[in-house]
Amino acid sequence: MKEQIFKDQVAVVTGAGEGIGLEIAHQLATQGAGVLLNDINAELAVKAAQDICTQGGTCVGVGGDVADVQVVRDLVSRAVTEFGRITIAVANAGLSLWDDFFDFKPEDLQRVLAVNLGGSFFLAQAAARRMRQQGSGGRLLFLSSVAGNQAIATSSVYAMTKKGLEMLARSLVSEVSSHGITVNAIAPGATVTPRTVTVVPDYEAIWSTVIPTGRPAYPSDMASAALFFLSPAASHITGQTLIVDGGWSATSPEPKSQFVDKTK
Repeated sequence: MKEQIFKDQVAVVTGAGEGIGLEIAHQLATQGAGVLLNDINAELAVKAAQDICTQGGTCVGVGGDVADVQVVRDLVSRAVTEFGRITIAVANAGLSLWDDFFDFKPEDLQRVLAVNLGGSFFLAQAAARRMRQQGSGGRLLFLSSVAGNQAIATSSVYAMTKKGLEMLARSLVSEVSSHGITVNAIAPGATVTPRTVTVVPDYEAIWSTVIPTGRPAYPSDMASAALFFLSPAASHITGQTLIVDGGWSATSPEPKSQFVDKTK
């Protein structure tokens, strides 16, 4: 049985039906937290939560599109209804819609902004409001991307939203710290998830050729970084972004292949 470091903690994790979000939710739940797991695909959210419960965690799955502000606020309210309070909010839901700068459509821009920035901002706002009311502090975590730190072709809109989340984490320090709330971000690099290997079956092999550590990341790598920021060990760390990419952004070129990487 895992150490219960998150005993008595309550988390909302968005975009967690699979991949990185699911692993974060799974690790939180199996280490003692009550978790409200959200995904735009309600069926996937419920199934993921059931699987976590089967493995000994406490988790409730809820569908909903985080681009809708009321949905986000309802997630926080539902967490409080289910578990009595909220102490952790992980804004993982994101849309990786990449296209040529010259061809990007206004409606696509608005959709990416609404999901990546709006969904994250209003989750943090709703959670922090409740944490302030509770008076017992909390943790906010945003999922940025290596694309927000390294120029990659056709990623302009996606990249600016992800970099925006890193600045949001820094900006909120002056507003939430007095309430005992920390706010940080992690920036995943190429990560093997069900989505990435569906798009590119040899995804892992391709990225292994250009990442200094010799392999892309797995969701567990991202969850380990996330849980550090969410744990008591990081109580004096706030306003920071941790890039988790095996050193790729420091030294490596894009892989020589015909696909556009659409990882976080």
